[in-house]
Amino acid sequence: MALATGCQRAAYAPTAHFAPVTSQPVGKTQAEDPAIAALIAPYHDKVTAQMNEVLGNAPAGLTKAAGENPLSNFVADLQRVRASKELKEPIALGVMTNGGLRAGFAPGPVTLGSVFELMPFENELVVLDAPGPVVQQLFDYAAHIKMAVSGATYTVTFDGQPKDIRIGGQPFDVNDARTYPIAISDYLATGGDNMVFFKTIVPRHTNVLLRTAIADYIRDLTKAGQPVAARIEGRVKAN
Repeated sequence: MALATGCQRAAYAPTAHFAPVTSQPVGKTQAEDPAIAALIAPYHDKVTAQMNEVLGNAPAGLTKAAGENPLSNFVADLQRVRASKELKEPIALGVMTNGGLRAGFAPGPVTLGSVFELMPFENELVVLDAPGPVVQQLFDYAAHIKMAVSGATYTVTFDGQPKDIRIGGQPFDVNDARTYPIAISDYLATGGDNMVFFKTIVPRHTNVLLRTAIADYIRDLTKAGQPVAARIEGRVKAN
């Protein structure tokens, strides 16, 4: 026993060996590397030129705000236009939340860079074929925040419920067996912004980025001699 005790080794004590610090903070005080700057310059200049492309003009600017607002009306409407063109059929509704838009358009020239600021995400424009009960859930959701829905009007009751829902000017019947095509981003279609009621519906793809749809729509307005404009139209009424 004495021999066994004498042969025991001391407990292992790990020793850390760290590599020497070679990194350094990057800031404005750090001198620019001429070789790297020359390498990057052609790409920087190309992107800058693309972002500075003027697509159209917004006389009054478009901004987002609580409830119905010009910016979300503008985007939701153009979603229906582009989805209808891609799928070659009428699209009843268009949905865009304030959370899905990151910036507005200031008065004056609207550039491609402005569109990237508005929609910096790689979201695709898709179409959901929603049955009556899901459409009702959409308006229940919309009424709580007085969100406008393109292609529809409705009234919000004193307790935040939707009534007198009209789609394409016609009264909405939740028990109607028809489905309603909805132009929407894939982010919202998969439950984004708490729109979980859409998650069970398989989307139809347009294979068009929403950002591309916005830029193309503004170019088309300019070709037609029209400004980038939208207004509050009373799509949402208060009881």
